Amino acid sequence: MTTLLETSYDRGATDQPLIEQTIGDFFDAMTARVPENEALVSCHQQLRYTYRDLQRESNRLASALLESGIKPGDRVGIWSHNNAQWLITQLATAKAGIVLVNINPAYRTAELEYALNKVGCKALITMTAFKTSNYLDMLRAVAPEVDGAKPGALKAARLPELKLVVQLSDEDVPGMLRFADLMQRGSADDPRLPQIAATLKATDPINIQFTSGTTGFPKGATLTHRNVLNNGYFIGEAMRLAPQDRLCIPVPLYHCFGMVLGNLACLTHGATIVYPNDAFEPLSVLQAVQQERCTGLHGVPTMFIAELDHPRFKEFDLSTLRTGIMAGSPCPIEVMKRVVSDMHMSEVTIAYGMTETSPVSCQSTTDTPLERRVSTVGKVQPHLEVKIADPDTGAPMPPGATGELCTRGYSVMHGYWGDPEKTAEAIDADSWMHTGDLATMDAEGYVNIVGRIKDMVIRGGENIYPREIEEFLYRHPAVQDVQVVGVPDKKYGEELCAWIVVRPGMQTDEDAIRAFCQGQIAHYKIPKYIRFVDAFPMTVTGKVQKFRIREQMKQDLHLEEDKTA
Repeated sequence: MTTLLETSYDRGATDQPLIEQTIGDFFDAMTARVPENEALVSCHQQLRYTYRDLQRESNRLASALLESGIKPGDRVGIWSHNNAQWLITQLATAKAGIVLVNINPAYRTAELEYALNKVGCKALITMTAFKTSNYLDMLRAVAPEVDGAKPGALKAARLPELKLVVQLSDEDVPGMLRFADLMQRGSADDPRLPQIAATLKATDPINIQFTSGTTGFPKGATLTHRNVLNNGYFIGEAMRLAPQDRLCIPVPLYHCFGMVLGNLACLTHGATIVYPNDAFEPLSVLQAVQQERCTGLHGVPTMFIAELDHPRFKEFDLSTLRTGIMAGSPCPIEVMKRVVSDMHMSEVTIAYGMTETSPVSCQSTTDTPLERRVSTVGKVQPHLEVKIADPDTGAPMPPGATGELCTRGYSVMHGYWGDPEKTAEAIDADSWMHTGDLATMDAEGYVNIVGRIKDMVIRGGENIYPREIEEFLYRHPAVQDVQVVGVPDKKYGEELCAWIVVRPGMQTDEDAIRAFCQGQIAHYKIPKYIRFVDAFPMTVTGKVQKFRIREQMKQDLHLEEDKTA
């Protein structure tokens, strides 16, 4: 029988103890259990690794980094899309006590320079090029010294801490050390590795991820072995992962979704990681699921939409799928229903979190009733606490009332690197992480995200949550995707604006959308402005940048006003 909550506060189960090992120790123990199980399949590279293979290669790289002068506690950046080398680097740095710094491949010169200097990266592992982006040219723009530098002896004026640049392609590039050549410096049996392992603690920082930086400079969320290893483990538990599972991971590794919900969820359960491609492309996902007989698939809602609506979708046998995670942005109920019915993912789960909490704090499980899975983000994860707080007092709200979601426990970050003031703004004196997300919790503990505190629209004194309007508009047969924002209005303070992507082969217009809303939702919730677009401005991790939609609308409306003046 379910105990009903009196306030919007809940605590996760504690029957399974937290893992107090480092990532390296835990991975080595798993390798001893399932040495010949496939650990990684990188489809686009045509590479396969057993757990024993992956252990050997990660030990070699850890040894090579030490041999190159990188010491435990130093920071090493990786600026790359998904590939086997990314996973090997993730494990190698953890084994050597080196802090891995995830550099977003969407970063350009100013962001790269800021990130490398902010945390003092000693080395950078980088792609050479991807599509129209030349990563070496961008690096040379910040550090022209790399061209004439002897590999391993870099001195760059604008990047004073950077000593080593390693490039992932096999081509010879002046001033760059090839990843394959770096690996030659290492030994899988380096005696320094067990010596270092004995000195490492689970609470040591091991990873830095930069937050999106939608306002101001990005902040470096610093995470420990204990943070991400436990989060990966309990995420895998919620999905019921086992050594026979094979998880397709099209989400980026430089983000927590790929690195923790993907890599670490698999590695803590002896399961197989499958990378369909270096970056998301829906056809390669469908092909990888069929060819590798994947049992799980991750993605943000826009990825699942792209797969479901791909013209060749019905050609593929996806019957091996059962689970996976939809997360990264609010999950439209209608999309979730199609994933369950059309992709055979009857045990798909929803996860909610943020980089600063390693990332997941709430998740549905494989046996959460479907109605709850499509309408909530599940309940609090084990060993964590969640409350829906009054933004002014911090006290838990009554069940069903809207407030700020706060979380506390092992998953809360070590802090923002080199920024105690920003850390104190995010984590209060009672160790609660303030997410900035508006949420409700029902009496059974199910949490529903209703928007960002900054996204809430106040129109003529009425509080409007864009998520509610989006969920309603998804019911329209011609609406493939929709985002709702508030834009300034002289009379009401704010008015609603909807950007809509129309389904291929279908048509609609502003009048039809408004007619669909009439009598179904309150008049003040009907968007005043409706725009039909091909796509939304997004981060490369699949998060819609609503602030860019707002800025674009402000510009457009201003231009329209000027024209009629």
